Amino acid sequence: MRAAFITGGSSGIGFAAAMQLAIKGHDLALFARDASRLLAAREAILQEAPAVKIETYAVDVANEPALTDALEDALAKLGAPEMAIASAGIAQPGLFRAQSPDLHRRHMAVNYFGTLTFVQILSKPMAQAGGGHIGLISSGAAFFGIYGYGAYAPSKFALRGLGEILHLELADANITTTVIYPPDTDTPQLLEEKRTKPAATQKITEGGGLWQPEDIAARLIAGMRAGRPSVAPGFQMAALNRLGSLLSPLLRWHQKRIISQHNTQ
Repeated sequence: MRAAFITGGSSGIGFAAAMQLAIKGHDLALFARDASRLLAAREAILQEAPAVKIETYAVDVANEPALTDALEDALAKLGAPEMAIASAGIAQPGLFRAQSPDLHRRHMAVNYFGTLTFVQILSKPMAQAGGGHIGLISSGAAFFGIYGYGAYAPSKFALRGLGEILHLELADANITTTVIYPPDTDTPQLLEEKRTKPAATQKITEGGGLWQPEDIAARLIAGMRAGRPSVAPGFQMAALNRLGSLLSPLLRWHQKRIISQHNTQ
């Protein structure tokens, strides 16, 4: 059984996936910005899976040279992973005219280009090792334009497109690529997101319930092992995944109605 490499592995969906994979016997390479959170995550996992080997790397995935060095070190120590999950991400909602160009660039640097670097570095050694499974974490914001997500949604739209292409292009190397579209999930990122989310955006995005990261991680891992191109947990995400284009006119009307109500309050 080969290792699992996970960005954003110190909390949220990434940590939940790391825990589940470690319990099944996978050694781990975990990547996240905060060294103390990585250490805490490592200790928590070792309590449940004491036999696994865990390498940790305090790195910002938006820093391509640093991420490349970390991945190459992990490859040298653990070999090519069987499971590679890009879970690192940021979400800072706000209205377009109030958000800086730097904030837009930061979302793309972390959510898209951090994932891109991760996959580019790992796909060749994974192919040489006989294949594997790649998991990308997108969002319901990748299905249609949502008011207040001008910086965030484009990065998740981009991930959706990348994942669909990789599912086709990496197949001949026996590498599957799965994109998951989680509903609101009880993670530190969601708490941070709520700090700047406009009231209308909150109303627009409610309705999918609040999922636990363990449930999302389990569905992602199962989808990766089954070779599915996408996983859309819950009725709302499943409907958007299958019927997003057809529903777009209705969703635009719904948003405009909510925006108008909030702007007149």
